[in-house]
Amino acid sequence: MSIDWHALGSVLAVTLLSTVGLVGVFTLGVVGLSRPGAVAARGGAYVCFAACAAAVAWGIWLIVAK
Repeated sequence: MSIDWHALGSVLAVTLLSTVGLVGVFTLGVVGLSRPGAVAARGGAYVCFAACAAAVAWGIWLIVAK
């Protein structure tokens, strides 16, 4: 039994980058909602939350479709 280190490293890198990216987008959404009276920031926050929801739905679809 041998470990495919290249595949394991690829999975680790993709997981780390996508997790950090998704948390960053969600954080931008929270910051946008925390700005009082900024209509553009509120709209951007909703876009960030929609992107997060789409990424989660796509991940669930990838798991269930197999």
